[in-house]
Amino acid sequence: MTPDTLERARRVRLLVLDVDGVLTDGGLYYGAGGESLQRFHVHDGAGIKAVMASGIAVAVISARSTPAVTARMKELGVETVVQGEENKLEALTGLAGQMGIGLDAVACIGDDTTDVPMMRRAGLAIAVADARQPALEVAHYQTAARGGHGAVREACDMLLLAR
Repeated sequence: MTPDTLERARRVRLLVLDVDGVLTDGGLYYGAGGESLQRFHVHDGAGIKAVMASGIAVAVISARSTPAVTARMKELGVETVVQGEENKLEALTGLAGQMGIGLDAVACIGDDTTDVPMMRRAGLAIAVADARQPALEVAHYQTAARGGHGAVREACDMLLLAR
């Protein structure tokens, strides 16, 4: 981790997570009845809880809307969950404003072009290892782990280490 990344991580008061490709492996699974299923990594959940316990707020901003995300975030105690939002930057700006947190104190974890606008504005932009090139190009930090395979935990550990 570079000194600049460490300094950016020290300022973080809000961690914003994308879902598909970040909290999940990006695959879309459908049951026989057409219901959508998503796989979450338990290590990511433990990291989210640890970050929240340290005083960093956690929010989810996702373009898709699924009951699985609602259930998993409720289980983890993440209260701020914005789903079905195509304009992630607008959602991020609104959330940060409501919380009284400047964008320089926000870390965003993304993996694809839809995440790039909010990653560009965040104080700390994090891309998962298997992110698309546009997200990698704006990231201050890239995880070694792929989305849905512990990347969020890795980012959470980095934020805790910076404190």
